[in-house]
Amino acid sequence: MNLSGSQTGGVAPRRVSAMEAVLTHLRGAIERGEYAIGDKLPSEAELCRTLAVSRPVLREALRALQTMGLTVSKTGKGTFVVAAVVEDPTFGDYAAGDLMEVRRHVEVPVAGYAALRRTPEDLDHLLHLLERMEQETDTTSWVALDTLFHLGVARAARNPVFRRVIEEIRDALARQSAFLTELGGRREQSNREHRALVEALTAGSEHDAVQAMTHHLDRVETTLTAIVRPAHHPAPGGSGDV
Repeated sequence: MNLSGSQTGGVAPRRVSAMEAVLTHLRGAIERGEYAIGDKLPSEAELCRTLAVSRPVLREALRALQTMGLTVSKTGKGTFVVAAVVEDPTFGDYAAGDLMEVRRHVEVPVAGYAALRRTPEDLDHLLHLLERMEQETDTTSWVALDTLFHLGVARAARNPVFRRVIEEIRDALARQSAFLTELGGRREQSNREHRALVEALTAGSEHDAVQAMTHHLDRVETTLTAIVRPAHHPAPGGSGDV
């Protein structure tokens, strides 16, 4: 399978991973009705053979299908189609739309308060996390750091209620972050957005911190929307990077 990233607005196309290629193929087949609601997908062994990918790559794609709400996996029985189109992905206990609504109402003011209340220790902690994120290439490790970064901003706001809210949605944030990083190539862009936020916190600018967090969440939502749109339907064939 050999699919390339799409080009938008003159930006260089992003390289599509093997997992994304498999996901796009399977999602397209579901949306076209090749696998109807209630149908069981072929076995992992059969899909690996047909799509010429490794089992870990296939399993990542199957997990993404489930997150999108298109399938459910039943232990010992297989993966079944439960929806024909993506509506609102679920991250842990929360739907994406609900999560984004709360993030805007919590993390934006949190950033403003953090700019006014952060300590030198807070700044050192956030800068350390940011530097590690900018060097990290493993998605799982990066996502863990990303979650700690957002929790660190909440702690810098010096309000235990805000911190408790972020802690409550911490697992959902991690799942959303992994989803966007794997399917939307968000890591480098997110690093730049995080750095802008740290610079605003360092300057003690409430306005700039609010703007930086708002921009960050705008980009998160834009990427999420792009992923949820109907998949492209390229003809399968060829071998990809497995």
